[in-house]
Amino acid sequence: MNFAIPPLDTALVAALQQKIDNKTKPLGALGQLERLALQIGQLQKTLTPSLDRPHLLVFAGDHGAAKAGVSAYPQDVTWQMVENFLAGGAAINVFARQSGMQLTIVDAGVAHDFGPRDGLREGLREGLIHAKIAPGTRNYLAEPAMSFAERDAALAKGAELGRQLAAQGCKVLGFGEMGIGNTASASLITHFLTGTPLADCIGRGTGLDDAGLARKRDLLAQAVERAALPADADADALRVLAEFGGFEIAMLAGAMLGAAERGVLLLIDGFIVTSALLVAARIAPEIRDYCVFCHRSAEPGHLAQLQTLKAEALIDLGLRLGEGTGAALAWPLVRAAAAFLNEMASFESAGVSEKV
Repeated sequence: MNFAIPPLDTALVAALQQKIDNKTKPLGALGQLERLALQIGQLQKTLTPSLDRPHLLVFAGDHGAAKAGVSAYPQDVTWQMVENFLAGGAAINVFARQSGMQLTIVDAGVAHDFGPRDGLREGLREGLIHAKIAPGTRNYLAEPAMSFAERDAALAKGAELGRQLAAQGCKVLGFGEMGIGNTASASLITHFLTGTPLADCIGRGTGLDDAGLARKRDLLAQAVERAALPADADADALRVLAEFGGFEIAMLAGAMLGAAERGVLLLIDGFIVTSALLVAARIAPEIRDYCVFCHRSAEPGHLAQLQTLKAEALIDLGLRLGEGTGAALAWPLVRAAAAFLNEMASFESAGVSEKV
């Protein structure tokens, strides 16, 4: 599977850095915002970037292993939370509204039929994209979660969605997810693609107690033993995705790749979304430079992901909700980076004396 993602253009680096340094502030005084402004300018190949039509995609899918006890919640919570999203009542709805991002939910593989509602004609639900590959993955404790064909279909559909939004003028795309059991999938993907010991990749997810956490560790160790794959820098990311991923994770990876091909800035949420990025970065390493790492998750495996990707998170609020909440909360900071680059006065224009 090939994606043509060009490296960031370096032609404007000197001019962008000069513009940043000549703003009415000490050198480097805006910290990460300065590096972010430089990244955005490079990506868009301009000294005056714009962040038009910001969009947030939340991909939902179920996991066959969820019923084995890898989560504190029953599998039905996936579809129930999708309904909550569509009704506007979840945390991501609140934060997306507050920050002015358009929110769309994608049914990548939920074990539920989201039929018509409130008088809508068949097949249509406002704010929902029907892209179901299958009603949940298979149980990776016993067999691969998905076939190669299902994996490739999910990647292709995600890429199509990313490209479509770019064609509609979207220049910033945030990512979220919903799927009971998907922190377990993310833990396995992280273990195999970073080489981090499995135990260091496993957290409490939706709130497992000590006994539940111990059971989760045991179950995931069984999954590792069944698959008998290497866990290192040479691991086959697409094989790992098929063995342990969810349809929402595969579709996330595809959407990132498709959007990056079109020059879209990617807002990366927490642990599960970054597991999808680990896969995407194996397919097209250049995608790393298109990403803003919005927050550091409280899930322990997220640190391993960030270290592998050589990434620094914008915020650290102890979040572990998912849904794209970290991306929505960080979005005002991304806007601020572009705004200071475009609107802040220079020493010359403000008539302010520079450092001697």
